Amino acid sequence: MESMIAESIGLRHYPVALSWSDEKPPEAIQFKEGRWGCVMWLAAHAAKGKPAVCDEKTFGCVGGGVGLGFGNQYVNFPGGLPGFCHFLSYGNASREGGEDLAASIRPFVTADTYDDFLEGERYLKDPERVQEFIEDLPITTIPRRFVVFRPLKDADEQENPPEIIIFFATPDQLSALVILANYARKGNENVIIPYAAGCQTMGIYPYQEARSKNPRAVVGLTDLSARLNIRKQLGDPHFMTFAVPLSLFRKMEENVPGSFVERPTWKNLQEK
Repeated sequence: MESMIAESIGLRHYPVALSWSDEKPPEAIQFKEGRWGCVMWLAAHAAKGKPAVCDEKTFGCVGGGVGLGFGNQYVNFPGGLPGFCHFLSYGNASREGGEDLAASIRPFVTADTYDDFLEGERYLKDPERVQEFIEDLPITTIPRRFVVFRPLKDADEQENPPEIIIFFATPDQLSALVILANYARKGNENVIIPYAAGCQTMGIYPYQEARSKNPRAVVGLTDLSARLNIRKQLGDPHFMTFAVPLSLFRKMEENVPGSFVERPTWKNLQEK
């Protein structure tokens, strides 16, 4: 598959096609079972031109498992759901048994993760708010074994069409994508920015939009941890993600000719 959008806005990396499959593409990278990894690394690998996959045993972290559609993996976090609710808020150190639980996982995690487990990432105020956050997520179980990330240029729309197209965009490019998503559609809210993990804004939120009558695009990488991880892979501190269900992607592609990309304002922005 080709993309006029990517060419017209000067994308620095390949758009990424996310698809579901029961087969693993040849030469695709995959995390080892039981090893930690960030889903953003898989998406970045595809943005740089190579395929990557994960399944229910190799999604890297419980947030990634939830984000890509392998059910509610938060129940498998150390200490179960309460352990995760404390981890994302003010930590497990003050919770009964929390320090013993932290000691049990210390040999298997990084120093930063160990500290976050005890003191909390503090992305939400308290465990009760984290529980509400989880209840509001569009948790999904996909109908295939693998989630596959590949460069859009290598995706086959007939044989295995992508579920979602993901762009890694600079602020100017993100602005262009927002315009295209609204260009020929009713309403002014055809793009959303949910509070969610980086992988969830590429996976379960766009999955939900794909099932709706009027699917919207999803902006992501407001997740600070994901931003840190993607910066190491793509080397740019300014990227945001823009995830588009396939049907919306097709509409946006159709509307590139004749749009703002042919006008001086956009051309001047590109030159600067």
